[in-house]
Order: sequence, then C-alpha cells, then structure tokens
Amino acid sequence: MSMNTFGHLFRVTTWGESHGPALGATVDGCPPGVAVDEAMLQHWLDKRKPGQNKFTTQRKEPDQVRILSGVFEGRTTGTSIQLMIENTDQRSKDYGDIAEKFRPGHADITYWQKYGIRDHRGGGRSSARETAARVAAGGIARAALAALVPDLTITGYMVQMGPRQIDRARFDWAEIARNPFWTPDAQAAADWAEYLDTLRKDGNSVGAVIEVTVAGAPAGLGAPIYGKLDTDLAAAMMSINAVKGVEIGEGMAAAALTGVDNADEILPGNDLANDGPIYTSNHAGGILGGISTGQDIVVRFAVKPTSSILTTRRTITKSGEPAEIITKGRHDPCVGIRAVPVGEAMAACVILDHLLLDRGQTGGARGVIG
Repeated sequence: MSMNTFGHLFRVTTWGESHGPALGATVDGCPPGVAVDEAMLQHWLDKRKPGQNKFTTQRKEPDQVRILSGVFEGRTTGTSIQLMIENTDQRSKDYGDIAEKFRPGHADITYWQKYGIRDHRGGGRSSARETAARVAAGGIARAALAALVPDLTITGYMVQMGPRQIDRARFDWAEIARNPFWTPDAQAAADWAEYLDTLRKDGNSVGAVIEVTVAGAPAGLGAPIYGKLDTDLAAAMMSINAVKGVEIGEGMAAAALTGVDNADEILPGNDLANDGPIYTSNHAGGILGGISTGQDIVVRFAVKPTSSILTTRRTITKSGEPAEIITKGRHDPCVGIRAVPVGEAMAACVILDHLLLDRGQTGGARGVIG
C-alpha cells in the first residue's frame, strides 16, 4: 500500500529522505505539449530553498532540480515526468545524540511505534525537506495551468506569526515579495523580524498561519459529497509537514456568524454571459457545495512551531528510560516562512487535478444563467 501519492488524474508521488542522496517527485497525468524547463521550476524552488536569510535554517542546499523524463524539446510528452533534487549539505552527525531518543513534538516516536525503524538523521520522510519535491511538482502544475487558464494566479502569504497577526487594512499584494516573511503587511514584517530574531537567539521557535489565494479559477471545479474541491485542498494542505489546521474562507470564524452575516449575496452583474454573477462578499472562500463559484478561492493553514529546538525538553529513550534532549543542527525558527511556496504548490496541483477531472466529466459544459 503506497501512501506517497496524491491526486486523481494529475498524480504526484514524492520520494527520498532529508539526509539521503536525493529526493524528488514522479508526476503523472500532465497534459502533453506544456512548455516546461528546469529554469521555470527553479524559480519556484528558489522561493523555498533554505539558507536565504537568518530567519530560516542555515543548511545550504541549492535545491537544483533536474528533469529526467517526460519532457522533450521543452514540452511535456504526456508520459510520466521524473524530477530529482540532490542533497548536498547533509550533516548527519548533528543527529547522533538523538538516535536513541524521541524528540518531543516530532514524528520520531510515531514512526517508531508504527514501523519499528526510523531514520533519525533529520527525520527522514517526516522532515520538511520532503516538501522541495512538492514545490518542483507544483511548478509542473503551474505551467499546465498557465496554458489552460492563463489568467489564473496562485499567491501565498503569511498572515500570522505566533500571536501576531497582520492588519488587513494595510494589505499590499506588492509587499509580499519584498520581505523575508512573504507577508502583505510591511509593518508586520518589521515587527516579526525583531520578534523572531529574539526567539532564534533563545533557541526557540514559533508557529504561523499561511493564506493561499487562487484568483481566476473558473466556476464549476469540484464535485458533490466525496469529490469536493475544498476536501482535496484541505487534505493537500494538511499533508504538509507541521500543519495542524486548515480553513476554507471564513473557516472556524463562520461558527460565530449568523446566517444573515455569512451568506454571500448574489447580484446579476453587468455581463452574465462573460463575467458571471457578482457576489457581495466571499465568506465561503470561493467554494459552495464543494464546487468553485468563480470567486477567489481562499485557504489558510496553521503551522506548528518547529519541534527541533535548543531548549532542553524531557523525553524517553527507545528502551523506555526517562531522558532529556536538546536538538542540535540547523533548523527553522519559524518553518511557516518556507511553507508559503509549499502551500502554493499544493494548491496548484489540486486546482489542475480538478480542472482535468471537470474536463473529463463535463467537457467544460456549464449551466447558463440569464
């Protein structure tokens, strides 16, 4: 039974470990004729790669992606695409002290309880290093979406670090690429820099909330009950290492609203045939009944604090003896920073998958309004 694959028609299988020779992804189901090259994929991997600033792990990995199959003369062939990223800066000796101990908050203990064997060097498959393969696969999905839905955009950004949230009155799309936190609030970025620097120097870590907006997705993606678009988006985001919660649209906050407040009113708009109806709000996050409305699709996910910290914690050994542990090595004080491009990549894979599913079931036919 394989648990390393996701997707229905656009399927991604990731492989490799944090401290193995390489990691990567096998992408199946990409339409033929899509323009793809390594430089296109590298653009997205460079957003995620470690060691870019003092707020991320200082592991120096170029994350150079290689396309081994499925692309000929710069275009996809319709066959499986093999992507590989070599590991070049492993320091497995940093993990020698924890070979017999379980790190609190980490997957060490559950991997051991399930399999009776674990790769203690950086956590193996449970390491966030695995997400580099997802970002590479997401680059393939983005290229296919650019060909099929040219106006579609996918943008991720951080909206909260620890207890500190952005002020949405200061939301600036252009600001996202100008700071190390991928946040649309310049003032929040300055505040977070000071806050995270203090935590980093103390050997501590903090969690974050990431939001991903998909603009320009057509209405009609997704299917009722078990094929819901939001079901697959939630599963995709929840599968990212360290994610502990996912929301669509208003999310948990919808429980505090009345029906009057929550219902997104619908207006006819100026050109129903080409632009569709107009909604007065977007509490639903662009999805109703599991099917996209044509509005922005908005998904948020919460990332827990990095479990590998330099503060002494109590734990046990594999033999069940009490122990104390300090996790040495190079770790992100806020792993949510590098989760932003990962969330974008997962959204791209899910949206493309549902676009292909919709073409297969309906051929793109739509109910007419007006």
